[in-house]
Amino acid sequence: MHPNNKHQGRYDFKELIKAHAGLAKFVKVNAYHDESIDFSNPQAVKALNKALLIAHYNIVVWDIPSGYLCPPIPGRADYVHYLADLLGTSHQGKKIRVLDIGLGANAIYPLIAYREYGWHVVGTDIDPKAINNAQTIINANAGLADAIELRLQASTNNIFKGIIQPNEFYHLTLCNPPFHESMAHAQTGTNRKWQNLSKNSGKNLNPNNTTKLNFGGQGAELYCEGGERAFVNRMVLESAQFKTQCQWFSTLISKAANLPDVYRTLSSVKITEVKTVNMTQGQKQSRFVTWRW
Repeated sequence: MHPNNKHQGRYDFKELIKAHAGLAKFVKVNAYHDESIDFSNPQAVKALNKALLIAHYNIVVWDIPSGYLCPPIPGRADYVHYLADLLGTSHQGKKIRVLDIGLGANAIYPLIAYREYGWHVVGTDIDPKAINNAQTIINANAGLADAIELRLQASTNNIFKGIIQPNEFYHLTLCNPPFHESMAHAQTGTNRKWQNLSKNSGKNLNPNNTTKLNFGGQGAELYCEGGERAFVNRMVLESAQFKTQCQWFSTLISKAANLPDVYRTLSSVKITEVKTVNMTQGQKQSRFVTWRW
């Protein structure tokens, strides 16, 4: 993990339970004699997230509607810290403005970005329910309303259009794009995850072969036409129209196989500088691509 990430090493469940007592019922001693939770249980994952947000980011009120994406916080924090590296010593304070494309109902990126660096964030989404829930979180926690603004993207065909206003400037954009090209594809990926979880635990965690999402996710959070590759390529092409209004554009890339096609699209719009930043959280490998003119 990034050296500034607060989530190094194993979770301190005793301290986390002090922050959020509701986590206690999910914490058990595993086969390795360590305290842990059942990461296949969405309620346990949500309780862990609540505890982490309270303990490390002073987010005392946080919740998401049933079925919405409940992201792993350490990986989200890594992305924010590596983005801060791009800005160097200028990343502190209220002058930094960030645009979060697809903040979801959980609003994780704006919460971490403001609490860690004092950045002001505009968060966007195409789902009114997600926007409303994120606004509830912001209103319920001291200091956030002055730092985080939410905007509904009215068009599913646009990413920056209709969001970035004339004379606005952003130092960064960030995005966790939808991975899959269809709900059926998302379900296949989820079933594969359950098989891996079952293999690692030594028991069948999904005996009925139902599509259960331990981290949740609604339609737009999980898939779009053409999947991640098409979404990111569209983002790159559209970013060219706003190249004087943003210092760095960026997006996570979940599948390394999508990188060559994204690089070709970046080349086609004559980007001045491209960087790919690799990240590691435990056994998980991830990355983001960032570009600017």
